[in-house]
Amino acid sequence: MAETEHRTPTNPLSTRPDTVDNLRSKPNRRQELEKLVREHAVEIDLYLELAAIHRVEDRPLEARRLLQQALQLNKEDPRVLWEFEEATLARSLQQYREVSDLAERLHTPEVDRELKRAEADWANRRLEVCRARLARDPAKHQLRLVIAEALYDLGMYQEACDEVQPCLDFDAYSPSAHLICGKCLADMGRDLEALAAYRAVAMRRAVPAPARVRATAMKAAVDIARRLNLELSVERYQHALEAAEHDIASGPKPGTTGNH
Repeated sequence: MAETEHRTPTNPLSTRPDTVDNLRSKPNRRQELEKLVREHAVEIDLYLELAAIHRVEDRPLEARRLLQQALQLNKEDPRVLWEFEEATLARSLQQYREVSDLAERLHTPEVDRELKRAEADWANRRLEVCRARLARDPAKHQLRLVIAEALYDLGMYQEACDEVQPCLDFDAYSPSAHLICGKCLADMGRDLEALAAYRAVAMRRAVPAPARVRATAMKAAVDIARRLNLELSVERYQHALEAAEHDIASGPKPGTTGNH
């Protein structure tokens, strides 16, 4: 497995509730709901609203416990199952971030071991949730990309490549799928195959891949080509990298739509 980078991980699946601002504007609502849940223990909507408040207040463990109770009441409610999975991911991600922050300050064997444990837990929770969701809806191929990233983080490189094969038939997913394969092949020491995967991201597409995905692929391709002393390839990949970076610079900024 590649050397661990201390980065801020994100949940690739999570969507914040549309009612976040409303929840934050009602500071006493949590206490009201806690009382209502005790008095009306079979009302699933009460559990969902209270769990959403816990999530907004960055208490995913409390949200998960509450949703687990709701699942015992109604295992068939897809809303409860979805939110339980989201809370499971959020709790694992919270622990990962906490340990990552600690590892930035303290460099001890104990903290390093805890960081590896937190990384593995975050990867395994993504596998668990995404595989369950894919089993419920096999058409959601984007979940395969998340599964493959988790497998990559666990050092299961061939399994990650195998996972994304169905994604290669879809323009929306194939650039990210080839990028994951390129990373895996490079870490397995299969440099020429990795270069082919990176070229498939940025240089062999009728429908251009997103600029940031192209830039990531070409940066990696330049590094490999330089290491292998492939001078003409370096020049070719560098040109493609510059084109991708130009597209990034001239495109809309992250978080904007480009419309005024």
